[in-house]
Amino acid sequence: MNDTGDELVCESQTSSSPVYPLRIFSNLRKPKGVRFVDPIMKYLAALGFFLFLQAAPLLAQSLQLTGFNQQRLDRTRYSMYVLGAWGVANVAGGALGMAQTRGSQRAFHQMNLGWGVINLGLAASGLWTATHMDPAAFDFYETARQHHRMQKILLFNAGLDVAYMAGGAWMLERAKTSVKHQDRLRGFGRSILLQGAFLFAFDLGAAMYLGGLEKQLPPLFEHTSIRFDGQSLGLTLRL
Repeated sequence: MNDTGDELVCESQTSSSPVYPLRIFSNLRKPKGVRFVDPIMKYLAALGFFLFLQAAPLLAQSLQLTGFNQQRLDRTRYSMYVLGAWGVANVAGGALGMAQTRGSQRAFHQMNLGWGVINLGLAASGLWTATHMDPAAFDFYETARQHHRMQKILLFNAGLDVAYMAGGAWMLERAKTSVKHQDRLRGFGRSILLQGAFLFAFDLGAAMYLGGLEKQLPPLFEHTSIRFDGQSLGLTLRL
């Protein structure tokens, strides 16, 4: 019986041993507070998704703003290329003409040379500024301010161009009755008329070229509002 009993005991232990691990793990209890982790994570995920949906329009608006500034700077560069090419043509043509002509023709080329140097310097300055500006560095207010500022400068210059042409016409009339410096007055007058006419067309054309972007500005400000309380100016972004 001892042998048989030992065998029975061994069989009993062998057959029931796999049950104990299951019972041990089934009796384990979760620490307090563990059941709150999943709901909190769900709430945080839902909140993050909600905030993302609210911020998505602002993110898209920021990308549109950068794209608008990129177009604005590109158009400014193209305008400066035109002005620079005109300046180079006047410098080259003026230098060549001064060497080959005399009298009023030489004065004409001399004035063109001077205007060419000035226009070339303005074009180089404007081109350098537009090239080194970061289109993503402008906020809503600065974007609108820079855009309208450039248009105002061009329109103001167009007014000056009319004054230049008037001055050139006056010099031509003066040359008809003047005894002294008649050739210089005639040559300078013709040059100033030419330069004023070109610059008038250039400034108006550049202003209209930049103004073509004007229709893109209102959508950029759909989520913004500006308030002024008499002492301070504030810009509000609506989510």
